[in-house]
Amino acid sequence: MRVLLTGHQGYLGTVMAPVLTAAGHEVVGLDAGLFADCVLGPAPADPPGLRVDLRDLTAEHVAGVDAVIHLAALSNDPLGSLAPELTYDINHHASVRLARLARDAGVQRFLYASTCSVYGAAGGGDLVTEDAPLRPVTPYAESKVRVEDDLHALSDGDFSPVYMRNATAFGYSPRLRADIVLNNLVGHALLSGEVLVLSDGTPWRPLVHAADIARAFAAALVAPRGAVHDRAFNIGSEVNNVTVAEIAEEVAAAVSGSKVVITGETGADPRSYRVDFSRFRSAIPGFDCEWTVQQGALELADAYRKHGLTREDFEQRFTRLAVLRAATAAGAVDDTLRWRR
Repeated sequence: MRVLLTGHQGYLGTVMAPVLTAAGHEVVGLDAGLFADCVLGPAPADPPGLRVDLRDLTAEHVAGVDAVIHLAALSNDPLGSLAPELTYDINHHASVRLARLARDAGVQRFLYASTCSVYGAAGGGDLVTEDAPLRPVTPYAESKVRVEDDLHALSDGDFSPVYMRNATAFGYSPRLRADIVLNNLVGHALLSGEVLVLSDGTPWRPLVHAADIARAFAAALVAPRGAVHDRAFNIGSEVNNVTVAEIAEEVAAAVSGSKVVITGETGADPRSYRVDFSRFRSAIPGFDCEWTVQQGALELADAYRKHGLTREDFEQRFTRLAVLRAATAAGAVDDTLRWRR
């Protein structure tokens, strides 16, 4: 297929593009480029791409495309809380506009990167399935719920949206993010000797490696329509349903000489949930995640050492909020996070 991959210069897109290409697809990227320089290690070989803000898409950008994989978004909770109006403008309104343009252009499959954080304050009791009540507690998660609802309204006999509710990502990507839990804790451990946990460590988190997310999207892209049409899927593995304290212990084991420090200063995080991932395995026979939290912690520690991660890079260049604040302060982007011309 000819696949439009939005967010191809992001943390997940940089991992996903080569997986799609290796599967024989023609990948065309689309990215605003806000995080294109957040590179740790050798520069990635990007597919041909367009430098376009998601809010500025036209019918021309989706012409001749067979499928869309939509990853582009303002992508973490602190950023969403800082500028909730921009989160809704980009993550919700621009995403739905992209879907309408794609449907009108004859695109048949639209894979949407949603999130397990739509379950929000589900608690740590029973495993949460895709049919559970949605209780988003941040603008980021709320925007994902709204897009899912609007895509459902757009679905028809020709246009087939699929809602991929990814668990919290982890793992090495050539375009690194240090503001997601496992990546962050490994960095703190290497740079300070402490696995620093600011919450009380009790919240449950479902985790999934970036490479497993890429494999899941590649599988959903070519799955029979009846197996995936207008359906939501949790993407991850039950083995990676872990508490933040358990994640910290895995990091301490992976980074020799480090110790776990749980300060509890931010209290109990209301975002706590354990997730059932069986629906996707049933829809895609033979699919399962390959990476555990333990393996991911070791991989990250090795990559950070190999590529010389510094404290400045860890705190500034690989933290989304810091990158955007720096770009704004430098006048490179305006208050709406558009590049100044």
